[in-house]
Amino acid sequence: MTNPTVVTSESQGRARLAPRRNSVFSAVDLDRPGKQIGTFSVPQSPHDDAWGAVQVPLAVIKNGEGPTILIEAGNHGDEYEGPIALGELLREIDPSEVSGRIIAIPAINIRAVEAGTRTSPVDGLNFNRTFPGDFNGTLTEQIAAYVNDCLFPVSDYFLDLHSGGSSLMILPSAIIEPSPTPEGHRRNIAATLAFGAPTVVMVDNLGETRTSTAAANLQGLVVIGSEMAGGGLVSPEALEICRRGIRNVLKHAGILKGEPEIVPEANARVLTVPGAKAYVVSDEDGVFEPVSPLGAMVKAGDVAGRIHFLRQPAREPVTLTHPIDGIVFAKRQPGRVRPGNCCFVLAVDYPEALADGI
Repeated sequence: MTNPTVVTSESQGRARLAPRRNSVFSAVDLDRPGKQIGTFSVPQSPHDDAWGAVQVPLAVIKNGEGPTILIEAGNHGDEYEGPIALGELLREIDPSEVSGRIIAIPAINIRAVEAGTRTSPVDGLNFNRTFPGDFNGTLTEQIAAYVNDCLFPVSDYFLDLHSGGSSLMILPSAIIEPSPTPEGHRRNIAATLAFGAPTVVMVDNLGETRTSTAAANLQGLVVIGSEMAGGGLVSPEALEICRRGIRNVLKHAGILKGEPEIVPEANARVLTVPGAKAYVVSDEDGVFEPVSPLGAMVKAGDVAGRIHFLRQPAREPVTLTHPIDGIVFAKRQPGRVRPGNCCFVLAVDYPEALADGI
């Protein structure tokens, strides 16, 4: 894998990447005023299409002067609220409403979106663990490289729309991505609070650097994430939060006029996932019975759930307990578990965020 070259752009005020050599092409002009909804194409040569390409939906809405926001959905193909809400925005918004530029990719992991799976059926990869990507790699790695090298460098804000997918149920939340700099962290918190979700959670994915949000942070963008319910379902309540949240971030950035619409329940809980100790993981192969409901306040030692062994009726179930005091932020959706499967994620209060984000 080759790494991008960093170049400095004085006009943008931060280091920018020079795109690595690649064969991705598109009829969408990032600099053309107005609304364009098309695709970018990643050449591929599978058995049934020797000189074909995978087309990924791409939209640009540009008008006047102002910042650029990149909005991405469909990072995982079984997460639906983000793609629905982003598609609605693209159909509804008039370029005259915009000051700056919106770059939108509503189904970035296109083959996974088509299949309704977390990972791509083409190469088995999780798009959100492939950054900074590789133009000489598989399809998923090439798409990540295009975002990393060609879209992040021309963007000021990055909004990454997620849900829990088929395997998790998550409290509908706006997600703070920890920044490597104090000023970047403050800006991320302020933008995430502007999203206006009822719950705000700082999640660092145990220090993972291969996610799209971590990669955007490294390039100095203001980064906002979301987790809208899950279970492989479409939650009407979470979808409404997502619709409002997208427009709130656009207003916060100054791309749309007006102030963010902050409803009374917004930012009611500001939390953080405090590292590996917050995860309840199965050590067994069996069937998971959750005991703690989503959003419940729990104490260390409380029963979290049980793992049952259906082929061994004489065997007692194994009891899982919560390792710390906290709030149940996420819980596993499927009953079947294997060793290593995540059953619960806990979060704790993060009062510093409110001070840092003001």
